[in-house]
Amino acid sequence: MLSTRLSLGASRPWISLLARLGLAATWLWAGWAKIQDPATSAYAVRVFRILPEGLINPVGYGLPALELGLAVLLLIGLCTRFTAIFSAALFLLFMAAIIQAWARGLSIDCGCFGGGGEVDPAETQYTKEILRDIGFLAMSIWLVCRPSSHLSLDVRLR
Repeated sequence: MLSTRLSLGASRPWISLLARLGLAATWLWAGWAKIQDPATSAYAVRVFRILPEGLINPVGYGLPALELGLAVLLLIGLCTRFTAIFSAALFLLFMAAIIQAWARGLSIDCGCFGGGGEVDPAETQYTKEILRDIGFLAMSIWLVCRPSSHLSLDVRLR
């Protein structure tokens, strides 16, 4: 029992490193895909029909920069717990947006990794998108609870 506890304790920084790098790659991919075509990113925000028109462009154009910022912080391991909290909040927000679109009968591609917009009802992938975001949320929650990881500036700065 004690050896199992010790080996789990020793592996936690490695698990945190994998979670941190996995989330960094996710945010990098999402932000990079959107920043290539910010007008399409704004359109993807618009089709959710949640925000007032005056917020569509600031969110659509600003979200890629925010995602890239999260990616950099996670990649270098700086402010990991704060970044993981923010990451978890964004995944909850994204899931709520997808669920409301689904519940309202909208047929859209979420645009999470570029593109986005209205699609044929047979092309919606709401269940897959929600399950994917639950996985990312779990990784974020792990880092909120266990932010200390190998190859992290947080550890070096302590």
